[in-house]
Amino acid sequence: MIRYTKSHLVHGYANQTLAVDMGTGDIQIHKLDPKIRDFFIGGRGLGLYFLHKRITSRTSAFDPENPLIFSPGPLGGIPQFPGTSKCMAISLSPITHIPGVSNFGGHFGAYLKYAGFDALEITGKASGDTLLVIDGFKNEISLSPAPAIDQVFDLEKKLVDQFLSQGYGKKDIVFTSTGIGAANTTYGCINSHYFDPTKPVDGTRGLFRTKQAGRTGLGTVMMDKHIRAVVVLAEYPKGENPYGAHDWERVKKAGVRLHNVVKEVDPNSLQMSRKGSAGLISFMNQEAYQSLPVKNYQFGSDPQAGQICGTTYAERLFEHRGMDGCFPGCNLRCTKGGCVTLTTGPRKERVWVDGPEYETAAGFGSNLGMWNPEFIMEANWHCDNYGIDTISAAVIMALIMECFQRGYLTEEDTEGFQLNWGDEKAALAFIHQIARQETELAQTAGRGMIELIDWIGGKYALRTGKPSPVKEIERFAMHTKGLPFSLYRTHRSLSMQGSYAAASDIGAHHAAAWLIKVDLLGAFPTFEAKAKALITYPRVRLGNDNLGLCKLPWVDVFNPESEKTRDGDKYINPASQEIYAEFYNGMLGTNMPWEKIFEQTDRDINLQRIMNIMTYGKTTGDHDWIPDRAIGPTDDQIYAAEMEYNDNEVSRILEKPLSDISVMPIRDKRKILMNYRKEQLRKLIQIYYQERGWTDSGIPKIETLKRIGLWDFLNEETRARIDGLLTA
Repeated sequence: MIRYTKSHLVHGYANQTLAVDMGTGDIQIHKLDPKIRDFFIGGRGLGLYFLHKRITSRTSAFDPENPLIFSPGPLGGIPQFPGTSKCMAISLSPITHIPGVSNFGGHFGAYLKYAGFDALEITGKASGDTLLVIDGFKNEISLSPAPAIDQVFDLEKKLVDQFLSQGYGKKDIVFTSTGIGAANTTYGCINSHYFDPTKPVDGTRGLFRTKQAGRTGLGTVMMDKHIRAVVVLAEYPKGENPYGAHDWERVKKAGVRLHNVVKEVDPNSLQMSRKGSAGLISFMNQEAYQSLPVKNYQFGSDPQAGQICGTTYAERLFEHRGMDGCFPGCNLRCTKGGCVTLTTGPRKERVWVDGPEYETAAGFGSNLGMWNPEFIMEANWHCDNYGIDTISAAVIMALIMECFQRGYLTEEDTEGFQLNWGDEKAALAFIHQIARQETELAQTAGRGMIELIDWIGGKYALRTGKPSPVKEIERFAMHTKGLPFSLYRTHRSLSMQGSYAAASDIGAHHAAAWLIKVDLLGAFPTFEAKAKALITYPRVRLGNDNLGLCKLPWVDVFNPESEKTRDGDKYINPASQEIYAEFYNGMLGTNMPWEKIFEQTDRDINLQRIMNIMTYGKTTGDHDWIPDRAIGPTDDQIYAAEMEYNDNEVSRILEKPLSDISVMPIRDKRKILMNYRKEQLRKLIQIYYQERGWTDSGIPKIETLKRIGLWDFLNEETRARIDGLLTA
């Protein structure tokens, strides 16, 4: 245990960081260098810089020196503005083997800063399961043995009781945790626990709720280091201007402006405060868009989707009493949840479920051919309880189901077990099997998509005596760089294909450039507009990750004032961006337009790309691709399901009348369509590289790195590697 000194926040910064070596027990506190702070800002950017400092090209996710980093941002934890809940988790990913990044809500990032730290870096491996406790009341940091509990919600109760018995209030306690599923997979999630005093459940008021850092398997890193929980004990800063804003009145006025936009717009648009993000299911399921993944992204809509849409949850399952904000001050209130009775596992009882978010609702719903919202909520709860990313688990299960559908797997390969579309009982059983590595199939699925593809191919070859079908399976194995897709079917959105392929350097996730909705609405009518969006939208979206901000009050609440935009992209919601700029400038004492604020994100976008290059080398650009299924119809049945739309596309490509196209064999039309779409995607990726100042193979040029000021922050190994690749 050590004691430390905590200073007042200045411009949203604590101006010090905490480093803990779990192997030696060494705890160090470092002043945050203003040069580094001002260049990387915070959150994702600062975390990636700390990761770059700690690793070499030889470091793996399971090496003791690989750090697990928690990093909020300077605008996080300020309840006078909506959506200041976010914190970033950063480490080398065990599922992709490149830098993994995941944002999560709740109170953890804010309380870490209230306790006195802008970032927490954890290295080493403890000899046994351990608690790290940061006590902002006593200004003490300690390591102690963790309770021997495998499941997250049992651990939650034990920890809450432990710290309540020591005299802390429920609102003083926040923590991150994970469970046995994270130890037994490469896609473990981290749960962020916080107390919600407003939610009435089972005759009482108040309960601990969770948000998740699910993507890229950082819960697995946490479990590998034998960290069962990181507990922060703290309270909100008090007094006038408690967050050290340069201009506190300017900050508060900006918050009021965005509050008013949310209050006026959300009830008449997506109704996030009623439906949560599950409301997106109805939008993606529209016949004109075909963007809701159905049965492993084979199809894009289904008439049964209404059974799992946001309205169903809002009217039947969500508990609306209470505020439902994952941090005070956010009136979007999209953190929905409700109760469900578990049908599997050791606890067949009524439990509270936070969610489902859209990704989980679509992943365990339409993409598995399941149309039962109670099943989805139960699957959601079990994954959270085991510490498993819901997106990765659901998409991996969908691949297995399609392999059974197409005969690449049979019961002979899987010890008599089958996963089929719509089989809720088998799907729930498989979640438990993955978490506990109970079968060969479950063990392999827990290692990730790439290993699973090879395993299925080997089983098929052994059973049939035919060549391994790995190449065929890869066409519908939905991942990029090893990361299973988030839940958007991209046949009708070239912009989103480019986002998954190249703009998202963690793999197939929408955090960097969620372009599908505005693309479907017509935001990018030209090829050039699509290419530009792959630059401008990641700047804003990942820039919010640097600042500690939630994207939803910006991206899902369209400010009516943005309709007045004459020059530029109205869909990027510039009227709200100006409000964010007021918040930023009021806190940090700058005077920058929103475009310049978010251009700073190019620094960490390039840094992350460079760290990918340290793994991939000259083949980096080869990894900027998506499976055929994400581009278009991979078989004649999928083409025929959208015949009219696809025939019109082929008619336009060939410049022939529709009557000529309609009589062509589907196989020929499909080949023409797929070849055209692939060429369009290649062209888009090349323009993206050019706009970024990268080579044709996706390597950032040295002049680009010097122009944005990043070159001086790179270590010698990295500089030499980049120079060698560019001069080879």
